[in-house]
Amino acid sequence: MRLVLVAVVVSLLIGLFVTPLWASWLRGRGYAQSIRDADELGYAVPDHGNKRGTPSMGGVVIVAGTVISYAVAHVMAGSGPSASAILVLSLMVGLGSVGFADDYIKIFRQRSTGLRVKTKLIGQAVIAVLFASLALRFPNAEGITPATQYVSFVRDISWLYLPVVVYVCWVWFMVASTSNAVNLTDGLDGLATGAASMIFGAYVTVGLWQYNQRCSDVLLPGCYEVRNPLDLAVVAAGLMGSCFGFLWWNASPARIFMGDTGSLALGGAMAGIAICTQTELLLAVLAGLFVVITASVIIQVVSFKTTGKRVFLMSPLQHHFELRGWPEVLIVTRFWIVSGLFTGIGFVLFYTEWLGGGGVG
Repeated sequence: MRLVLVAVVVSLLIGLFVTPLWASWLRGRGYAQSIRDADELGYAVPDHGNKRGTPSMGGVVIVAGTVISYAVAHVMAGSGPSASAILVLSLMVGLGSVGFADDYIKIFRQRSTGLRVKTKLIGQAVIAVLFASLALRFPNAEGITPATQYVSFVRDISWLYLPVVVYVCWVWFMVASTSNAVNLTDGLDGLATGAASMIFGAYVTVGLWQYNQRCSDVLLPGCYEVRNPLDLAVVAAGLMGSCFGFLWWNASPARIFMGDTGSLALGGAMAGIAICTQTELLLAVLAGLFVVITASVIIQVVSFKTTGKRVFLMSPLQHHFELRGWPEVLIVTRFWIVSGLFTGIGFVLFYTEWLGGGGVG
């Protein structure tokens, strides 16, 4: 528990005090993200001219804060890192690097679309495949690896065993879809950061719960055979603290954006933690807001390509409400409420399954 508290405090302090310094440094050099004038279908986007000149690449602080807080927590505890945590952190840093390249092009070459879609997807695929391959290695004394070849909901589903190739494709799908979902949601001040904070908060509790009910100590039907659940809770705590600290400066009116550096890294971290905690399908519930926003883009594109008509005034969904005249703060607040409901439902499902499996307090 002390590891979790240290990770939260350190990452929160880094987010609160380093973010404005990073923003000032970027602003002083004119490193601001260009603002799009049209969406993917060629239609005008809501007027975000007031955001022009706001520095981006704030995700660097989130990623650095998470890694530093994890390291500080273990140094203070005098313990070494775990395989599961290192894999999740590496996945986060790898996808953050892809996002950094995207932000670099947007800022220094003033190309608002950043990396080409194909290039970005290839980068995500390479990192996801490496993660999937390594996650099946490094067994502990009980033979448990950081990930398994089973699809999981709140634990592995015994009849959904995947061959290695299919498993790698499944991990790639999870990593790509989750990181892109956070990227699509990151369109209004504080929206993605606040929603992500709730999800990582839920995973802190999930990791601690799995640690306290691990099969090596509690031989009950509801116990968990998860590798390094406490350390995954430490990673989630670092991410939660980083997001909360960054949100102080990212809330409307934002003084800095996380950029693709942050959104891809956060999405990758969510997928990695879900895979290693054996809660892959549960992530779709916990991150329900991201799923809904991504679905709005898919529906819009499919409708336009097949019928020539738009279902929404604009996608992603948050911009539809902007064009309907909703103030940005109102949209963000209500979407946070929706995200909180999804996260709460997800944790209730997790706890209910544990009770149904014979767990006791």
